[in-house]
Amino acid sequence: MKRDTILTIKLPQGNRLEDYTVREPKRFSKPAKPFTRKALAAAHVVADPLSTKEPWLEAAIDWDSTIAYRRHLWSWGFGVAEAMDTAQRGMGLDWASSLLLIEKSVNEAKGIPGVEIWSGAGTDHVSNTNLSGVIAAYEEQCTAIEKLGGRIILMASRALAACAKSPDDYAKVYDRILSQVKEPVIIHWLGEMFDPALEGYWGKKEHRAAMEVCLSILKKNSSKVDGIKISLLDKDKEIAMRRRLPKGMRMYTGDDFNFAELIEGNAQGYSDALLGIFDAIAPAASQALSFLAENEKAGYHEVLAPTVPLSRHIFCAPTRFYKTGVVFMAWLNGHQDHFVMVGGQQSARHVHHFSELFRLADAAGLLADPPLACARMKQLLTINGCS
Repeated sequence: MKRDTILTIKLPQGNRLEDYTVREPKRFSKPAKPFTRKALAAAHVVADPLSTKEPWLEAAIDWDSTIAYRRHLWSWGFGVAEAMDTAQRGMGLDWASSLLLIEKSVNEAKGIPGVEIWSGAGTDHVSNTNLSGVIAAYEEQCTAIEKLGGRIILMASRALAACAKSPDDYAKVYDRILSQVKEPVIIHWLGEMFDPALEGYWGKKEHRAAMEVCLSILKKNSSKVDGIKISLLDKDKEIAMRRRLPKGMRMYTGDDFNFAELIEGNAQGYSDALLGIFDAIAPAASQALSFLAENEKAGYHEVLAPTVPLSRHIFCAPTRFYKTGVVFMAWLNGHQDHFVMVGGQQSARHVHHFSELFRLADAAGLLADPPLACARMKQLLTINGCS
């Protein structure tokens, strides 16, 4: 579709400002029926800019805006993966705030027919512990989420990575926790590019060797596992593991670089999705998944193709700072009134990163209100001395 240019804004290019022409946004339709892929969006939290809490030490959250964003994602047909790394879990958001977030989201979801919500259970309220301490921490969080009526995403544990001595230690912990859960869970294998503290997870530094350990645990506990999300940013590793999962177990792609190809799949299978990028590109991803449900592959790729460069930019190294780009997109599109983040992480990316993100969002047709987006981009440039 041809998109007319409607505005001009000066953006940093090298060491100077250059004119950039903004086009009209694309129009996306909300889904008329369920997708043929399970699609969970890992959702961010909206900070409270008027809080007197120290931003690097305590999580100050605007609960109304945070829950409103979940309603936005649900309206586009997505389930929500709550209190995950996209919500700055363990990177500004502590367990007490996470549990309150889960409670509010689960309660909100109960009033909306057909929506899905899964919530992260981890060990982030403990550190410098042993295997027994890791087990007790997982048990505490799983029990708390189940008490609220929530479904569990079993998050990778920094504490376990720090104290485990062998793959057998991982098997001991996961076997114990999975034997107790009430309903099948989603396992989350988060790579070290997202969190350096998780390097060597499953007791093996090399991913293919780690995969063997993980698969053995999944096969032993297959009745307690709905699926696994792997976030390794390597499509070949994901496909290799997907083909070896126990029958009926889902592979949830966490690959924000190659999600379009992995979700489409091929004759040998496909990946469902649990993605942080869905937070930022929800309208486009929803439209694409609707096309895929109708087997309109051309439409699927036409909509998603320009979102892939945007996603790769948001998740570029250091990948753990991707949350900053996700929240920046929400601010540009009017879902929150400010660009302030829990932990002060709005400072984690430089002005050239934001300028390129703006260009790529425009290329994908995802600046829903260009005059608003331009006004806010100008605010950011002025604050950074680039006006």
